Amino acid sequence: MANLTSKAKQMEKRVINPWQWQDERSYVQAVEVTQAAGTLYCSGQTAISADGQPSTADMKTQLILTLQNLEQVISAAGYEPKNIVRLNIYTTSSAELFTCFDTLTAWVARHGIKQATTLLEVKSLFETLKVELEATVVR
Repeated sequence: MANLTSKAKQMEKRVINPWQWQDERSYVQAVEVTQAAGTLYCSGQTAISADGQPSTADMKTQLILTLQNLEQVISAAGYEPKNIVRLNIYTTSSAELFTCFDTLTAWVARHGIKQATTLLEVKSLFETLKVELEATVVR
């Protein structure tokens, strides 16, 4: 009797970058995912405390808490931040966000994330919030 072994499907990600200018900005033009075992669609995460209170802090402080909240949601679902393939950023002030954008790029680099990204400036977010991150993660 033949010894049969099954090969488990393994998720594969392929980055599509026809140019190089986006490399300095910590994102990619597109990400193709094949053989994903699951996809997690995260609601926009913001700087809201565990008891539901929106932050009144400055942009950098809100961005740090927003990243922590996003990471907590991803981990609670059994996924990893390194597998974020799409990250949408909403902010009430692009100019203010860019003063602390290195906080976001450092977080992306620390996790080895290669994600497609869209940044939108919006008129307002919930109450006193200044930044919101919406992610799609694969496994």
